[in-house]
Amino acid sequence: MGVDRLQLLDWKRQIFALYERIRRSPDPAAAWRDWRAVRDQLFASHPQSPIPAPARAAFTEVPYYDYDPAARALADVEESTPVVYDVPTSEGGSYRFTRFGAARFALRGHPLRLDLFWLEGYGGGLYLPFRDATSGDETYGAGRYLLDTIKGADLGAEGGRLVFDFNFAYHPSCVYDPRWVCPLAPPSNRLPVPVRAGERLAPRGTPAGAVEHIGRGRP
Repeated sequence: MGVDRLQLLDWKRQIFALYERIRRSPDPAAAWRDWRAVRDQLFASHPQSPIPAPARAAFTEVPYYDYDPAARALADVEESTPVVYDVPTSEGGSYRFTRFGAARFALRGHPLRLDLFWLEGYGGGLYLPFRDATSGDETYGAGRYLLDTIKGADLGAEGGRLVFDFNFAYHPSCVYDPRWVCPLAPPSNRLPVPVRAGERLAPRGTPAGAVEHIGRGRP
């Protein structure tokens, strides 16, 4: 267990350093390419990779949509009366979060809204899961993550608004192996439009070596 924790610490160090580079980069597309390369390396070789160890030798890359500069938005945050939620997880348990506000932004001319959650644990952290019109077909049915600051996924802010760059949306680890426990996107965070940016499920018929996902439908 001690070795596992140190390996997890190393994973988190690398993820925190990666997102710091993303926030500092003047070129979002270049930052996205860096993000992809680091994730592929970690998935292929790190002891804390979400991919089961027997499958790592055949792994080549995580599947993504093509980079889309129109998938980047700045979100205005509105405070709301705090509401405590027990957010369901992939294994049937729950994590406690507080919904503390809402983020309003636009993608391709569509005005959209997502609830913002704060993890009720030591130190806390901003957590932003979402579903969209691709969920259950092109992406995991229970949603993807955009921000999870307790684990380093923090895209920063500009001019007092949160950066929502959906090119950096990613699947929870339980998509790759059910041994991982993942909080799921609540119903309030379902976007009515398709967000074809960020991580996706491997298209059916993908050649050997691409990631095979376990979760096309809802858990």
